[in-house]
Amino acid sequence: MSAQRKPGEGAAQIIASLATSYLGVQLPVRIRAWDDSEAGPDSDIVLIIRSPLALRRMLWRPGELGLARAYVSGDLAVEGDLTQGLRLVKQAIGQARRGRSRQWRVSADSVTAGARTAKELVQAAARLEAIGPPPSPPSTEVRVRGRLHSRARDRAVIAGHYDVPPGFYELILDPRMAYSSAYWEQDDPGYTLEDAQRDKLDRICAKLSLAPGSRLLDMGCGWGSLTIHAASRYQARVTAVTLSEQQGGYVRNRVRALGLDDLVEVRIQDYRDVHHGSYDAIASIEMGEHVGAAGYPAFAAALRGLLRPGGRLLIQQMSRGSRPGGGPFIESYIAADMHMRPVGQTVALLEKAGLEVLGVDAMRGHYVRTIRAWLDNFERNLPEITAMLGDEAVRVWRLYLVGGALAFEEGRMGVDQILAAKNA
Repeated sequence: MSAQRKPGEGAAQIIASLATSYLGVQLPVRIRAWDDSEAGPDSDIVLIIRSPLALRRMLWRPGELGLARAYVSGDLAVEGDLTQGLRLVKQAIGQARRGRSRQWRVSADSVTAGARTAKELVQAAARLEAIGPPPSPPSTEVRVRGRLHSRARDRAVIAGHYDVPPGFYELILDPRMAYSSAYWEQDDPGYTLEDAQRDKLDRICAKLSLAPGSRLLDMGCGWGSLTIHAASRYQARVTAVTLSEQQGGYVRNRVRALGLDDLVEVRIQDYRDVHHGSYDAIASIEMGEHVGAAGYPAFAAALRGLLRPGGRLLIQQMSRGSRPGGGPFIESYIAADMHMRPVGQTVALLEKAGLEVLGVDAMRGHYVRTIRAWLDNFERNLPEITAMLGDEAVRVWRLYLVGGALAFEEGRMGVDQILAAKNA
């Protein structure tokens, strides 16, 4: 039998009190529970807990993954600006943690306080009828098997993220289908995502010194934005490599439609199977994050081996200082097995492979603007996207875009262009 609530005590009041006790700070948003009770400050942002199942998900997976599962499943929702809601909650929790770290001392009192909080948590969960077996994860959660970064597993990971209808990406990306950070050269309101992606591609081609007839390897070509741009604007001869069947087919169709067959070869191939070539230039745009820590030295050495003497390499890659992965949500719903490191470590790996690093451009702020532009497109095309993907996948993508923009905004992630050369 579950513990009884006190008279006049709603689920929202219990949850708000528990959150304050557990987190050490009052949540800066309003809470509305399944019994229509409300608690917390007056706010335009309301955390809606639709079922005790949301709490059970968070109890079984405390932290980011439990919250993500509750949101993706629809057991938890946010009314109002999701970006601002997450920002406010993160700021409040961060301030509370900093306060605790200044005061923390390991003592009998601190151990007793921790035990008291755990006991309160169990009692509150019982009163809210949130005790029970672990709920099944949402159906959109990524499930991959096999040895880490084996060819089969990497194919499954890439398919899970990219093998959705290309029409979905057409609704959120720019017309060139660049699925990577743009470079925003202007603040003018008339300067669009399309302009910023064009300028990013021009910067890459200029850094690589592309000219008519230059041999370019686009390693991890995505939806073909750089491949098409380099071939059509610079008349480069491009070999485009992707592991995704969906992307490979899409790029081939674009190449054919634009009459670029004589300049572009598209390969659906693992990067480890690209063995031959003497390229003037190689670009790897936000693909290195998928290589893995153990495989990155061989990846860097392979890129060097594919360059002619004097050839140039440009890597655009995300970085992370605290933990190497993308985080529990990203790894469970978007891109499993990602590995990111501080940019300095990537520079060191490239140098160890025998490449001379010529320069590093930090682009963190550019990614904030890029992802927000994608999010604007996402919300503007929401009815069509919902019909295409379904409600649960829509929640995954909204959380991904909102959380990604915040991660770059807060400096928890970065992105950089690294230019290197093979001198011998």
